Amino acid sequence: MSILSELQVGESVKEIQLAPVSRLDLIKYAGASGDFNPIHTIDDEAKKAGLPGIIAHGMWTMGNLAKLFTSYYEEGFVQDYSIRFKGMVFLNDVITLKATLKEKLDQNLRFTVQAVNQQGNEVLKGEVLYRQY
Repeated sequence: MSILSELQVGESVKEIQLAPVSRLDLIKYAGASGDFNPIHTIDDEAKKAGLPGIIAHGMWTMGNLAKLFTSYYEEGFVQDYSIRFKGMVFLNDVITLKATLKEKLDQNLRFTVQAVNQQGNEVLKGEVLYRQY
């Protein structure tokens, strides 16, 4: 669907599949966010912390989830956004972003959102309140 107002409860926006997570993605995000925790960019540091390898910043995944609504910004805006981290994202993971309309009330559209990895494991879930103009 090209217009969010046409969605019915239970319907979803088009899923987005991200490119495999790369080290460069995480280095760029570290610079942009100011989060230089080495578990996100340096293998040895991640291993010292007990991880099998470097992990993506949780906020990198959360930020990417907003891409589900980017093409709809002429119709409205994300008014509220709440998520819960459910799992780690590792290098080369392929993350699929999903949003399903949960509630439609006047100009407010409430979506359940999630990000899942290539094994179908949920790494993030939450809700987005989208406010139409």
